Amino acid sequence: MTVLIAPDSFKGTYTAGEVADAVAGGVESFGGTAIRLPVADGGEGTLDVLAVPLGLRPVVARARNPWGSPCRPTYGLSENGTAVIEIAAASGITTPHDGPRDPITATTYGTGMLVADAARRGARHIVIAAGGSATTDGGTGAIAAIEAGGGFRGASVTVLTDVTTRYIDAARVFGPQKGADAEAVQLLTRRLEAKARALPRDPSEVDGTGAAGGFSGGMWARYGAELRSGAEYVLDVTGFDALAADASAIVVGEGRLDGQTKAGKIISAILARAGTTPVYAVVGSVGDDLGDYGSRFAGVFVATDTVAMHEAGRTIAAQLMTGSDHPASG
Repeated sequence: MTVLIAPDSFKGTYTAGEVADAVAGGVESFGGTAIRLPVADGGEGTLDVLAVPLGLRPVVARARNPWGSPCRPTYGLSENGTAVIEIAAASGITTPHDGPRDPITATTYGTGMLVADAARRGARHIVIAAGGSATTDGGTGAIAAIEAGGGFRGASVTVLTDVTTRYIDAARVFGPQKGADAEAVQLLTRRLEAKARALPRDPSEVDGTGAAGGFSGGMWARYGAELRSGAEYVLDVTGFDALAADASAIVVGEGRLDGQTKAGKIISAILARAGTTPVYAVVGSVGDDLGDYGSRFAGVFVATDTVAMHEAGRTIAAQLMTGSDHPASG
């Protein structure tokens, strides 16, 4: 019996690797074989997940946080010229800052500085994970920094997104999460409308261009960036399909299983690829809006610490070993 353990991070508490280790330990304690495969959907944690399969080494660079203060974020760069940058590293909602976190003035300039740094170091393909931003500047801050830093120097760019939101809708959909009140949302929306008209091509009608407050749309409009589902990209790079084909079951995980899970998140991508292989979920909590989506799983376990995650893994292994077919929750 082989169980593929493929969780996302539990944001703010456990990394994807920590969750995978805890659940795998439970599976192994019951005599099963566990394959650890931490995953991400283009948000925070994507760099960690891609570091080994892409051969990335850490690079610490000078940048600015969303409100202009100096910071020293890390990105990844491989020997063959692939760079992976998380927008959350320099332009994230959790980026350290001593002053007010104004959602109107927050800018992606620091992310652009990292892009320019990677290009100067010889990156040929720059992958930017667009989740977790504090910004709604339509990507114009990053564009200014990239131009000031010498441009892409021939490198191609891929932006990983976990949403299908369009450029003009970014403030309405994500602004409140970043501290924008109703008046600020209106101001940011008008600003995005103006930016869309000023860019070399209009991103307004393109799905996914609203990711990271329109950052993805700015990259698409100015540099022809490829926009890809972060979940699908990660599963491709980590070799998920081959591992899943040999697995008796798959375990997924995230901090909260709710109605948003099915909207481009990593769990929905795994369910789509799992075929007839049973999929179990180990999560920090379950939302009231989950609805009948919960029926997609062979079992859902609520686990808020590593002890509970370990026990969930052991229970899953027991069900598989004994042929129990009733879903379990904990």
